Amino acid sequence: MSASLKSAMPGNRDAFAAFLCDEAALDVLRPVVIELGWQPEKCNKGGLRNAIQALSVSASPNILMVDLSESGDPLNDINALAEVCEPGTVVIAIGQVNDVRLYRDLLASGIHDYLLKPLSASVLRDSLNQAQAVFAAPRMSDEDKAKRHISTAVIGTRGGVGASTLATSLAWNFAAERNLATAMLDLDVHFGTGALTLDLEPGRGLTDAIDNPSRIDGLFIERAMIRANENLAILSAEAPINQPLMTDGSAFMQLQDEFKHAFEMTVVDMPRNMMINFPHLLNEVNVVVLAAEMSLASARDTIRILSWLKTNAPHASPLIVANKVQPGAAEISKADFEASIERTIDVVIPYDQKAAANAAKLGKTFLEANGGSKAAAAIKQVSQQVIRIGHDDEGEEETESRKKSLLGGLDLKGLLSKKKEPAAAAEAVE
Repeated sequence: MSASLKSAMPGNRDAFAAFLCDEAALDVLRPVVIELGWQPEKCNKGGLRNAIQALSVSASPNILMVDLSESGDPLNDINALAEVCEPGTVVIAIGQVNDVRLYRDLLASGIHDYLLKPLSASVLRDSLNQAQAVFAAPRMSDEDKAKRHISTAVIGTRGGVGASTLATSLAWNFAAERNLATAMLDLDVHFGTGALTLDLEPGRGLTDAIDNPSRIDGLFIERAMIRANENLAILSAEAPINQPLMTDGSAFMQLQDEFKHAFEMTVVDMPRNMMINFPHLLNEVNVVVLAAEMSLASARDTIRILSWLKTNAPHASPLIVANKVQPGAAEISKADFEASIERTIDVVIPYDQKAAANAAKLGKTFLEANGGSKAAAAIKQVSQQVIRIGHDDEGEEETESRKKSLLGGLDLKGLLSKKKEPAAAAEAVE
């Protein structure tokens, strides 16, 4: 994004601008623009590339209409447009290719609407009215969004305990059953299964973020995340296994920070090694769902991770989930496990291999594919507890803030600079 755009104030933005390739389309558009009270001079001759050139040196309009008719690679060109467009601009694309796949890809990239030529005044009027409504819709302040946001990290105490299955099921539950805008971040960059579980291609969003952390902003999030449904978006990767992960973790931190402003929930599928290598990734996490199995090794590592969390992320509330539990076949009993970790298990999820296979065949999350199973009911308990803990933490923060303002009124500067923690969410199953 150019410096001129970054510094432009909302008040300096035009209400509307269009860049269309042919006079016939402009002749249909101009009367509609005048009818809506906008300046017909903002209807420019030239397509998408002219729009990119113009917006690289001037502020973006509230609503932008661009013509893709002369674009050889529409999706790539739209990404180039995103580089010079301010966050919040509502973009309507026009083209002559009647392709459902292109339409879906354009909407996934952040385009508001895609209209086919030849244009009609009624279709243009309807689309522009809808764009106006989207732009004029009330937006919560960043502070309100951050305060209401719940972030959950799902961590497996051992490999194969089903942490990723649990993470995808929790994310799906928050989005589909609780109607909460949810982001899922799969931090297993080389072998992550988040997108695979949701029957999606992972895309290049996460690897692009790692390679270029400075590009991460709200517009990048809109463009890079893959939509699983209306409320659920995922950022995942299948990076080449001959390329080691070269990052200081700053990209992951910036992504989580952007999620706070764009979503109500974040679910992070966090491998144990990522927690150890980048402990700051838990700075904004409210709930840590520890997925464990009933084994001696898992009990040992649960103790170690709980101790680590107490030292490195004391603000995060741990939720112990025993997953894939088989009565009579466990290496150690539930009572012995709880005695060794010196706390109770919060939720026990029974083993159901048949249900797990069914979910894989259907290309759905475990919870979506097996909603009536006992294991699914247990996963829903985890979801409920994550929501409860997240809201409780928010209440505690507000209470603590009041105490500090009453008892430490002289330290006003410290109070104003204190960063508030967001609210939380959790993980686990396979």
